[in-house]
Amino acid sequence: MQIRVERLAYGGDGIGRLEDGRTAFIKGGCPGDLVDVHIDVEHARYAKTTVMQVIEPSSDRIAPPCPYFGTCGGCQWQHVSYDAQLMAKRSAVAEALHRIGHQDVTVDPCVPSARQYGYRNKIELVAHLDANGLTIGYMRAGTNEVVRVDSCLLMPERAHDLPKSLAGCLRYLSGRADLRILRVGARVASATRDLEIALWTTPGAFPRKMVAETIAQATKASGVVRVLARDESAKRSVVGVEVLRGNGAWRERVLGNDMLISAPSFFQVNTPTAEELVTRALEALDADGSDRVLDLYSGAGTFTLPLSEIAGEVVAVEESGAALSDLRRNLERANLWAEIAPGDAERALPNLGRFDLALVDPPRSGMRPGAISALAATGARRIVYVSCDPATLARDCDGLTKCGYHLTRAIPVDLFPQTYHVETIAVLDKT
Repeated sequence: MQIRVERLAYGGDGIGRLEDGRTAFIKGGCPGDLVDVHIDVEHARYAKTTVMQVIEPSSDRIAPPCPYFGTCGGCQWQHVSYDAQLMAKRSAVAEALHRIGHQDVTVDPCVPSARQYGYRNKIELVAHLDANGLTIGYMRAGTNEVVRVDSCLLMPERAHDLPKSLAGCLRYLSGRADLRILRVGARVASATRDLEIALWTTPGAFPRKMVAETIAQATKASGVVRVLARDESAKRSVVGVEVLRGNGAWRERVLGNDMLISAPSFFQVNTPTAEELVTRALEALDADGSDRVLDLYSGAGTFTLPLSEIAGEVVAVEESGAALSDLRRNLERANLWAEIAPGDAERALPNLGRFDLALVDPPRSGMRPGAISALAATGARRIVYVSCDPATLARDCDGLTKCGYHLTRAIPVDLFPQTYHVETIAVLDKT
């Protein structure tokens, strides 16, 4: 069946129409393409399809540079021009805010990434052990199959071949001991020379010295750590971190502030564009030296540190033990101060009093209803909500609207080129 691809969907597929009018989700489609598709799954209102042949390529279709594109599940849009990617991300945010959040706001053009490739400071490789040995790689798109990759173009040039180096040395080590590996994280700083390898394993005996020496020799890592986790289910399964080499923290610089990040802590994967994100979020917040500012879901301090330089008082709320340790250390190293309130947002907020302004950067799942009510009860005249998922952002904006706030602006920021993911800064003012 031939279909004209109309646009890109959040999730990566193209969208078109079947002959009977149903929506077609087109894996591998580019807006403007005329394609021959195979129907993989049919439903009453839509069908999932895959491009079999491009009959008339779009002017926005380009040749993907990565040999693993289409196999590895990391990128979805390497075949789409960057301008078209930015337009699709802006449309995804606008559609979610309108359809899910019932918001009537004009979304700003998407802020482009400083780099289209070589931007990621972190990758995570999954591990699979079978009769043929240990395989380290990415998940094949739409499956649980591990695909070994030798390089990743999203990493900085000096780390392009890091997956191959890691796979080789870990395969060697697994032949000599039971490593109990769940996954492998690698962080490569853009503003420093730090390169940290984090092995996520289940608890138990472990050849620490041999692993540290072998990985450091193969990868030139400045640090090697072991994160002990009960399973892959959630971050709460982490039971400890062992430092095998180095000082146990990865160092990166954001807007002039050196930050130390431990392996379990979250940090934005695109450092140069994260600086743009922070700058625009703080501009939107418009704090001055008299404001009491809430930094909710503060993490290791990406927003807390620059906020502490401009606000009258900053209160940072965070529940992750690893992130709290990093936050305290980063504030001390920068000679800055903020009040730190450990705990879950919903429980912590009622005890913190009133705020003039609030900056919120929750996980992908967004905020729970109780946390939204507690945030609104702080009386903040403006909330700047930073989100990595348009759907949960739209849902929470709807919740905040019901609590007396009005969405005045939405700014998409592209921290994830070649993928459908997008970060958004939403500005909500108290009505």
